[in-house]
Amino acid sequence: MIPNEINEIQPTNIMPTITREKITQVVSNLYFKTDHVSIYHDDILRIKSIRNGSIDLTITSPPYNVDLKYNSHDDKMDYAAYLTFTKEWLAKCYDLSKDDGRFCLNIPLDKNKDGQQSVCADITTIAKQVGWKYHSTIIWNEGNISRRTAWGSWLSASAPYVIAPVEVILILYKKFWKKQLPGKSDINKEEFMDWTNGVWTFHGESGKRIGHPAPFPVELPKRCIKLFSYVDDTILDPFLGSGTTLVACLSTNRKGIGIEMDKQYCALAKRRVFNVTAQDKFSFKEKV
Repeated sequence: MIPNEINEIQPTNIMPTITREKITQVVSNLYFKTDHVSIYHDDILRIKSIRNGSIDLTITSPPYNVDLKYNSHDDKMDYAAYLTFTKEWLAKCYDLSKDDGRFCLNIPLDKNKDGQQSVCADITTIAKQVGWKYHSTIIWNEGNISRRTAWGSWLSASAPYVIAPVEVILILYKKFWKKQLPGKSDINKEEFMDWTNGVWTFHGESGKRIGHPAPFPVELPKRCIKLFSYVDDTILDPFLGSGTTLVACLSTNRKGIGIEMDKQYCALAKRRVFNVTAQDKFSFKEKV
């Protein structure tokens, strides 16, 4: 049975003084909402439903442009086009953030599919160009070295490939690194000491288990949320995918907003929110 606090958005509940047609236009991209999380079936580059200067922390893992089979996104752009797309959505997230807003951006260190590219360095440069300030980089060691399938020139100095089996989490901020208003932190001593070490080691998530080609594990947004935001802060994921960031928001008593352009993934994220809420709103356990 679905908890009473979770309801589909009904246009007649918005503003009784305006017409149904206008109401439908206002809420047509709001796919799902509870007291704690909202899912928008929309595009981060076009969304107008989120107020500028309202986001405390953005956490996301954007498409990596490595030809993954998403339902509604071309993940095999020309690299220059990919960087242009990156600049556009980073600028949009900058506008949505508060002046002391932070950004945890999970991206590859580099990639070698269709040619070597310094992804982390390039995106860091672009982020600073649109206004984000750099704070630090966390190295995420997934322990996935077994996935390697290419070594270049085998046992030869002719043309070997060097592949680091890690990803990174760029830590950025808008104007002020220090939070400008007081708030409640919920991180304990052990977590703080462990997570302020810039090398995080935990396993990735199974796309087959979740039902999405590139999910990240709940552990990633959970750590970012507890380390870089206060209880009741507003967290945004502009590429919501399977909804993992919202799962972490429910588990840490934050307000979560997710944007996802594919309706099937919106449904998947909604189902995961249902599952977590139906068990225990403040538990990290979930059924998929």
